[in-house]
Amino acid sequence: MAPRPSPLADDGVDPDLVPKRALATGARIPVVGLGTFGSDSVSHDAVAEAVLEAARLGYRHFDCASVYGNEAHVGRSLRTILRSGVRREDLWVTSKLWNDKHGERDVLLSCERSLRDLQLDHLDLYLVHWPFPNYHPPGCDVTSRSPDARPYAHESYMRTWRQMERLVERGLVLHIGTSNMTVPKLDLLLRDAAIPPAANEMELHPHFQQPELLRYVVDHGVAPIGYSPIGSPGRPERDRTPDDTVDTEDPAIVAIARRLGVHPAVVCLKWGLQRGHVVIPFSVKPANLLANLRAAVTPPLTDPDMEAIAGVDRGCRLIKGQVFLWRDGQSWRDLWDEDGRIAR
Repeated sequence: MAPRPSPLADDGVDPDLVPKRALATGARIPVVGLGTFGSDSVSHDAVAEAVLEAARLGYRHFDCASVYGNEAHVGRSLRTILRSGVRREDLWVTSKLWNDKHGERDVLLSCERSLRDLQLDHLDLYLVHWPFPNYHPPGCDVTSRSPDARPYAHESYMRTWRQMERLVERGLVLHIGTSNMTVPKLDLLLRDAAIPPAANEMELHPHFQQPELLRYVVDHGVAPIGYSPIGSPGRPERDRTPDDTVDTEDPAIVAIARRLGVHPAVVCLKWGLQRGHVVIPFSVKPANLLANLRAAVTPPLTDPDMEAIAGVDRGCRLIKGQVFLWRDGQSWRDLWDEDGRIAR
């Protein structure tokens, strides 16, 4: 075995011990990654420092996106990590195509910009961030609507996807995938794609378990990546509504956490990992970073624990996507095809 790179902390987790999930291609993705969305409240520099600390603790998976506005900062950290002795093949780096870059001429340019900012020659995974090309300005509130917004159009999405496929053909991206998709939309994509999505990034936490979508992606060889795996306690105020619930305050989860002597967030992560998700929690606190990673290498939850958590699903979607709606008077539910049909 190659010697462990020098930056690994004494209390860190050996990256070789962190489980990996096999994709349909045979590639293997670490099941715990660090999200890098600072939720408008964490500075770009703080996120970049968290990336360095996470690598020191044993993380090798980093989930990025152009819209987060911090890829150049994260890129400097990735360069430091690679120069420290971590091999590029031991890192998994994801980025995402933002909504205003769905045009056929924009996909390559956006990917190349992310590669420059992240100081990499390829991405392990590149996702279409949302299936809608509806742009909204940074920091807007949930009532913001683009005058050019429109509903999902499969023909348009496939034009974008063809350009995503070309990124793979050019070697700029090893895998392509989707995010915030639904079963009806994935049905169409899987029917028409030359290169099927390797993964779908989706909101998954105990109060929002999405069993139908999870079962669908697994059955179709698409890896589920769960964002907001502990319920996104740091999400922006604009994404909060009065009906939102808090996973880490759920009595069943709190009781399990007390028995195990861990924070309820760790229980949420263990639940997701045992259910088959890749999880991408976010934190800038070293103690939380370490606890989140250790969730993958410490004893699993019991079957009764898993059954108890299965019973707390409240259908509570936290990231509702209101800004992507295309006309006044709509419900955010129109974005998610809850009746099994794509809203027009």
